[in-house]
Amino acid sequence: MFLQCRTLTCPGRHREQQTINQDKRWPGWEVVVGIEVHAQLKSRQKLFSGHFFTSYTWTSDPSEAPNTRVSSYDAAFPGTLPKLNTKCVQLAIRTALALNSDIQTRSTFDRKHYFYPDLPSGYQITQRYAPLAKGGHLTLPKSNIAVRINQIQLEQDTAKSTFDHRRRVSYINLNRAGTGLMEIVSEPDMRSPEEAGEYVRTLQAVLRSVGSSDGNMEQGSLRCDVNVSVNRTGNPPGTRCEIKNLNSIKFLMIAITSEVFRQTELLESGGVVQQETRGFDEAKAETFKLRSKEDAPDYRYMPDPNVPPLLLTEDYIHTIRKSMPALPDATRARLLLQGLSERDVDVLMAIDSGREVGWDGELGGGAVAYFDSLANGREGRVVVNWMTHELLGQLTACNQTFAGNPVSVAQLGELIDMVQDGRITGTSGKTLLRHIITHRSSSSPSQLAAELGLNALDEGDDDSVLRNLCRDAMNVMPEEVGVLRRGGSRGVLNKIVGRVMKASRGRADAVKVREMLEEILAKEGS
Repeated sequence: MFLQCRTLTCPGRHREQQTINQDKRWPGWEVVVGIEVHAQLKSRQKLFSGHFFTSYTWTSDPSEAPNTRVSSYDAAFPGTLPKLNTKCVQLAIRTALALNSDIQTRSTFDRKHYFYPDLPSGYQITQRYAPLAKGGHLTLPKSNIAVRINQIQLEQDTAKSTFDHRRRVSYINLNRAGTGLMEIVSEPDMRSPEEAGEYVRTLQAVLRSVGSSDGNMEQGSLRCDVNVSVNRTGNPPGTRCEIKNLNSIKFLMIAITSEVFRQTELLESGGVVQQETRGFDEAKAETFKLRSKEDAPDYRYMPDPNVPPLLLTEDYIHTIRKSMPALPDATRARLLLQGLSERDVDVLMAIDSGREVGWDGELGGGAVAYFDSLANGREGRVVVNWMTHELLGQLTACNQTFAGNPVSVAQLGELIDMVQDGRITGTSGKTLLRHIITHRSSSSPSQLAAELGLNALDEGDDDSVLRNLCRDAMNVMPEEVGVLRRGGSRGVLNKIVGRVMKASRGRADAVKVREMLEEILAKEGS
């Protein structure tokens, strides 16, 4: 629901503290957006059926065959009873701490009743009235807006329903039934589709940084319900409509835009916006009515008699707080202090947000950890250039991601040192890097450089070898040499330099090659 604003002492501007700029897309109207995010907890066991300790109670992967990860409890067999998975509680507490929320030492579970085929028991166990955490905020780095958090609650996921249009039948896959979710409910503090998109992206990064969820919208482990209303500038918020199950940031922003246009056009024509639940047609880029909006009485909430209250001690919360990893804001500030540019930090953080979150919230090594290991004793700017320009560029060219990066920290570190020390040229370094990636070689760069003949020209042979290479290049490029001798464009010199570099297989120093060519031309011209 839309609640009145309260005073904040958090970073970022509160909505009441800033001037709302008129959006040219809908002049004279203000947009109010609140988002309910359903994030799948990264626990191997489901929320209430984990005490069976069988593979049927494991949290399923989207690639698994339908109905192969279903316990008797998740299928609502009579006589089965729930038992709370404490790992899910720990992961939710991590999230609450990261969002500056007030963790409740006593929370309770409720039954939310509705009758759909994807809910075998006829009710969902959730925490509507006494959630795990209340309050908090999430600061959007680009907009510098603090979006307030209403509450964070634990709840079960439902099964997945798929409709076969050809056969006109629905199939139910119970693999997802009972999976642990966090519902993170924001206050209606966003005023545009772009702010809503930034909120979800920022929340994704936080969830991944603490290991509570992988946040993969394309796989369904993070889904959004968006509440949208419009009002004339200066008037109270209008009637809200909820758009269900948005599974990408792009479609979330398009859906909000579509709904704003629908509501403003309806109001401008003298109509009335009805409170309702809507879906989003991705092909038409339009929202459509699903049903009239249910309120709490429609769900007949009641305390769950089989799940006792969840009691937490301050010592337990403090133990989890001490084990918290660094949050994105702190990591960004640290990297900037190391001399990295905003762009370089953005690239590292973007890659890091996609790092693998293992089962039970264990984090795989990300781009920031890779950078930290490389930059130990090396210049940060040099390291980040090799990572963002060369390593990532060549991985992309080979259709590989950073998650599958075959270049170890030791290999790239040695390669950077060899280039910096002049043992190989930058060109040879790029060749070595490409070789390691394409052949997935575990050999050291120094060994590979010797095997492939990529070591820089020896200082003792430098002058004579370079001179011969330059002479050869000038002999096969007489027209370019003639242009230079007649005082033509010095840019032609680059072609001859390139010829020498190719002949040396990148072993020659381009600066020395240019100096040698200029010296030869000067002597011959005198």
